[in-house]
Amino acid sequence: MVGFWHDKRVVVGISGGIAAYKAPALIRRFREQGAEVTVVVTKAALEFVTRLTLQTVSDRPIYDDLFSLSQEQDMGHIRLAQEADLVVVAPATANLLAKMANGLADDLLSTLLLARLGPVLVAPAMNGAMWRHPATCRSVETLKSDGIAFVGPGHGSLACGDVDTGRLVDDTVIIEAGRRILEPNILAGRTVLITAGPTREAVDPVRYMTNRSSGKMGWAIAKAAVRAGAEVTLIHGPVSQPPIAGIQMIAVQSAEQMYHAVQDHWQVSDVAVFAAAVADYRSKYQATEKIKKEKKGNQLSVEMIQNPDILASVAQWRKEAGAGPLLMGFAAETGQALEKAQRKMVRKGCDLMVVNDVAEPGVGFDVDTNRVVVLDQAGRNLSWPLGTKNWIGTQLINVVARVLNGQGMDVMTEAPPDERVK
Repeated sequence: MVGFWHDKRVVVGISGGIAAYKAPALIRRFREQGAEVTVVVTKAALEFVTRLTLQTVSDRPIYDDLFSLSQEQDMGHIRLAQEADLVVVAPATANLLAKMANGLADDLLSTLLLARLGPVLVAPAMNGAMWRHPATCRSVETLKSDGIAFVGPGHGSLACGDVDTGRLVDDTVIIEAGRRILEPNILAGRTVLITAGPTREAVDPVRYMTNRSSGKMGWAIAKAAVRAGAEVTLIHGPVSQPPIAGIQMIAVQSAEQMYHAVQDHWQVSDVAVFAAAVADYRSKYQATEKIKKEKKGNQLSVEMIQNPDILASVAQWRKEAGAGPLLMGFAAETGQALEKAQRKMVRKGCDLMVVNDVAEPGVGFDVDTNRVVVLDQAGRNLSWPLGTKNWIGTQLINVVARVLNGQGMDVMTEAPPDERVK
């Protein structure tokens, strides 16, 4: 498999808490995504998870002894600290956090962490009272000021029976946090506004009109933007996509609600990406009670009125203000897609237009793949082959970063093998 984690060297450090039993799942998930994982454990951690289990899921020897003649014959803790792309400590107990904060090194894991100069991600797990204790708070504050990254802890049921903050976060959350650390921060200091998903236009209390948008493309762009270091606001219609950690998410139903949410946020954004499939029309009258077919007979007429054009409105507001965000619009077309998208870009007044022909197989709504062309106001275009929406989202954020920096649109045009669709 060739993807972001392919050939990345990850050290997973495990300290002695009950959450250590979750570490094998994290190791397996890293390996499934192509990473080479080396496991370093404390003696206490091996009370909760066996050496055989860890060695089996990592397919590598387990490191646990600072004084081992075999493990340390070439100063193994120094080599591991220097060669790893990322060191992840999961779980990190209060005891280990205190040792890290005070520079103590009395076992292999703490010594490795003291020798580590590269990125370190810590996922704490402990009793809620221990997490809030002033001593732990001081440790966390010190480590953050030293540049150590944290993910979690989460809130929920703890091993002691309490419902509190102190759970080890899910392995997918840890891996995403690690990726954000390693991704180039090409949008650091920038704010990005994204719309995604469909809108629902009510007809009566139980019926509405909508479209097939799943929000997957907007989600992919939002994840790519936050990985690039941006502060992201995602305004989305009704979707079944999972929340994205670390961004502001605003849920709306109708086009008018999305319009007002965008109105509240566009001025503080450096980039606005309009990936939502906004309904062009809504019912002029919304019945206060369910419409009964017994009263309407064989025909039902619904008078429609036009919804506000969100993208065109922001372009107009920007023009009137004399300043505003870079605007990227989306055009889901069928037939003569490029010509239609070019006209739409001029009509809307946006800087970039992303077009796809949703009549093509594997392109458009409710699928994990897409094929798009990006147009700019200078008449240039950039196209990619059919690939995953996650990869397309990353490429679109690369385009945005380059345009913001005055470098033009040219970016990678060939999807890596695991993101390509044959």
